[in-house]
Amino acid sequence: MMTELLAPAGDLEKLKIALMYGADAVFIGGQDFSLRARASNFTIDDIKEATKFAHERQKKVYVTTNIIPHHEDMHDLVSYLKALEEAKVDAIIAASPYIIETALKETNLEVHLSTQQSATNSEVVNFWYEQGIKRVVLARELDKSQIRALIPKTKADIEVFIHGGMCMSYSGRCSLSNNMTDRDANRGGCAHSCRWNYELIRDGEKVSDQAFSMSSKDLEALEQIPYLMDSGVASLKIEGRMKSLHYIATVVSTYRKLMDDYHRLGIITDFTPYANELEKAENRLASHGYLEGMPGVEQQLYNMRSERPTQLFIGLVQSYDPQTKIAVIEQRNHFILGELVEIFHPNGNVEPFVIESMTDIDDQVLDVARHPKQLIKVPMPFPVEPYAMLRKR
Repeated sequence: MMTELLAPAGDLEKLKIALMYGADAVFIGGQDFSLRARASNFTIDDIKEATKFAHERQKKVYVTTNIIPHHEDMHDLVSYLKALEEAKVDAIIAASPYIIETALKETNLEVHLSTQQSATNSEVVNFWYEQGIKRVVLARELDKSQIRALIPKTKADIEVFIHGGMCMSYSGRCSLSNNMTDRDANRGGCAHSCRWNYELIRDGEKVSDQAFSMSSKDLEALEQIPYLMDSGVASLKIEGRMKSLHYIATVVSTYRKLMDDYHRLGIITDFTPYANELEKAENRLASHGYLEGMPGVEQQLYNMRSERPTQLFIGLVQSYDPQTKIAVIEQRNHFILGELVEIFHPNGNVEPFVIESMTDIDDQVLDVARHPKQLIKVPMPFPVEPYAMLRKR
């Protein structure tokens, strides 16, 4: 069995990027019943276009319906599920037993169990399989040996998170945001309250001048991938529907290359090249989460913020003319004439070159690209394809 690489997509452009850069499947949120209320969630027409794009490439689309719904959230559930079925999505991801039961009763949709249900043992996995669940996304609190021991005893396919944000609460079932901001994390409104700075007060006095947060480092499971693949994990999941195009392309491409290299060679002796590539994406500090056992202090972010934005991503290729060898590039960050840059291809290859000339779309000569989303013509020393990325070297 080939292990699936599953990537996030917050909109159609990100979906296309994820699939072109190596994902076998994507998970997306519709405009109803999804946990990422602030993502650019998909309309039904968007979902139809997404499944068409994916299926033409023999890839899959899963739709999250994973909120923990209140009574007022249940309006039009059946019609929404039937619309997803009509759109030919490959599965839905659900946490609510009512949504699961309704989908299985009213449609032929494949249903995957969300990590929000905290499945941590084979008995729970098999219970949900007997209800009609095809795949179970395990709780993030399991280590890799527990995952390996669980799989032979289960009937459902198993999905495991390998990269992205980690919730400080058990399997993401947090009420901190709801209590502090009236934004319900389990209905798509998380305010990331755990990442705020806090002070410890006793009898009206600060105990310490050191502010603290309750956030964990992000998950990065490069070194655990061979073990998880050998264990029979059906799908390895990257989190981050609200991340940028460049983040998705970089992370997906890196894990794709790692998985393919391990499948081809049977061994990975040096993870440094993969880690170096991930460094090019905007990231928070990362660790292996629970995969190597109970996390210690070094996996937490008690007294720091760790966002590491980059400005390496400077343009997205829109088109390429093989006759003139000129690419039209949509500017995303500042770059200048004479700068050493590189093209990051969807197949993962990287080719450097120097920008020797450039013009705007009306052929006016430029010496600097300073306007976001401006279309710029750049002569290329090699062929490129749409959705290739221009990066600073």
